[in-house]
Amino acid sequence: MAHDIQVVIDSQDPHNLADWWADALGWQVERQDEAFIRRQIVQGHATEADTGFHKGALVWKEGTAIRHPGGLERAPRVLFQLVPERKTVKNRIHLDVRAGAGSIDAEVERLVGKGAKVLHEGRQGPTRWVTIIDPEGNELCIA
Repeated sequence: MAHDIQVVIDSQDPHNLADWWADALGWQVERQDEAFIRRQIVQGHATEADTGFHKGALVWKEGTAIRHPGGLERAPRVLFQLVPERKTVKNRIHLDVRAGAGSIDAEVERLVGKGAKVLHEGRQGPTRWVTIIDPEGNELCIA
């Protein structure tokens, strides 16, 4: 039996990091349902402490998600989950963003302008990529 997956990225600021990644990938941040959140509080399933505000909207404090504009059939959902600790070691898994050979430098420059940092450049045969980190230190490659 084949399973669907969701990618989860630990974060100290999940809403802002989701915004960064949605912009980086050209994806969409999932809208959170304020009425549903308020009902969960009224029904005792959540408290005000479980919520916060992001860009003026009531959201779950614990996280948010982004998805490909083509839907889950096109790519898995990426969830940004609140964790208390900062990232301290190299990721054992990372995302490769396929910008296209002629667009690598422009995409790296764009993302650096939005808070990424370049770690190094790699090459294998004719294939080239640049490894960068997002604003919280998570590695990704632009290829």
